[in-house]
Amino acid sequence: MKIPVSVAIIAKNEEKNIRDALESVKDFEEIVVVDSFSEDKTVEICKKYTQKIFQREWKGFADQKQFAIDKTQLQWVLILDADERVSESLKREIAEKIKKSQVNGYYIPRKNFFLGKWIRYSGWWPDYTLRLFRKDRGRMEKRQVHEKVVVEGKVDYLNEPMIHYTYESIEEFIKKMQKYSFLSAIEILKKNQSKYKVLLKMIFSPAFTFFKMYILRRGFLEGLRGFILAVLYSFYSFLKYAKVWEKLWK
Repeated sequence: MKIPVSVAIIAKNEEKNIRDALESVKDFEEIVVVDSFSEDKTVEICKKYTQKIFQREWKGFADQKQFAIDKTQLQWVLILDADERVSESLKREIAEKIKKSQVNGYYIPRKNFFLGKWIRYSGWWPDYTLRLFRKDRGRMEKRQVHEKVVVEGKVDYLNEPMIHYTYESIEEFIKKMQKYSFLSAIEILKKNQSKYKVLLKMIFSPAFTFFKMYILRRGFLEGLRGFILAVLYSFYSFLKYAKVWEKLWK
């Protein structure tokens, strides 16, 4: 018997990830994929799991995901990224919870993998994210990056994890850092912060980010991976504020 939940996925050129993502949710009653005109085999792979595939020009993470949500038909919606997998234990927990749920949404813990290893520290576990919700009570918050679902009413937490394969290489992290820092800079610019406030954040935020991840969140227990993550996120923090500074001081 299928799990009565709609799965919403957005994708573009995800042939290396999408099959495993879809395989992990094939037991769900509905799968909706919104593809941004992939140039690889993404759509071909998706057709083996669902006929509900919609092609749409890229309009941002939140906008694309909301479009996918709007195309679903069931009461409950689960948002899944192409690099994520729903574990068997999480499937069972979801199926059980929604039978008698008195809440409108659930935070799901994510097991994040970096360079092939599950990262338990550095603030990466349990990394709760709200992904399961009643369609008529949840919507995507309109943001350029780090988008999230906003749910009306009571929410709760699930125990079983979603698996997240983040970055297979440092090169992949740096490529995404360029994109995300640009989008984050747009969000910061919207807040109309002063030039000098941005300058102070550019100077001090990287050091604090490193200290938080490596010391406060015990990233040092991850060995070299923890150190690399703290350095990379520090540089990401510097980069986004440097891009804001560049725009403000022109």
